[in-house]
Amino acid sequence: QVSLMESGGDSVQAGGSLRLTCRTSARSISGFTMAWFRQAPGKEREGVAGIGTFGSTLYADSVKGRFTISRDNDKNTLFLQMSSLKPEDTAIYFCAASPIGRDHPPLQRPYYDYWGQGIQVTVSS
Repeated sequence: QVSLMESGGDSVQAGGSLRLTCRTSARSISGFTMAWFRQAPGKEREGVAGIGTFGSTLYADSVKGRFTISRDNDKNTLFLQMSSLKPEDTAIYFCAASPIGRDHPPLQRPYYDYWGQGIQVTVSS
C-alpha cells in the first residue's frame, strides 16, 4: 500500500501561480506512473497532467501551456506548477499513482491505484 499526501493548495487571484506537491510513502516512485486529477463542485474528477516513468508528460487541453508536472524520484515526490490560474481551475486536486510503469501516462482514473485525499485550490476573479 502506498500513501500519497498533497500540499500547497491555497486561495489565489486569477493570473496567480501555485505549486502543488505530492509526497509518497513508496520506497521508490521511479517505476510508477504519476498524475494529477481535479474535481470541481458538481463535476466528475478529471485528469489534469500525467508523467511517465521516463519523464514524458501529457496535459489536459484546458491546462496546456499553463501547468507543468514534474517528479523527483530521489525524493519520491510529484509536483504540479500552476501558472496563469483561472477561476475555472478552482477544484480539489488529487495526486494519483500507478505501480505499472508507462512511458505514456494516461489521464483516466481506472489506471491509477493509489490516491491522495486531495487539496483545495481556489482561484478568484
